[in-house]
Amino acid sequence: MKKQKLIEITDYDKKETGLFINKNKPLKLKNLDIELPEETPTKVVSLRLPTDLLNKVKAFASQNDISYTSMIKIILTQGVDKFV
Repeated sequence: MKKQKLIEITDYDKKETGLFINKNKPLKLKNLDIELPEETPTKVVSLRLPTDLLNKVKAFASQNDISYTSMIKIILTQGVDKFV
């Protein structure tokens, strides 16, 4: 078996942050000129559905050639739009 030479990966180093580290005064990301979005555009949810209902949604989604999760989003969007 041939030995591979290890190469340090430095592509991710955009800013030198080592000088900012002070255990007595922790910094926030904004102090390092790093901004993250306040919220992600989507959220993961867990939802219990009756098996018969889920099977109907899956069958309907299959007939329309889309994933059942996309179908659930479509149905929820249309339902909420009717009430809001």
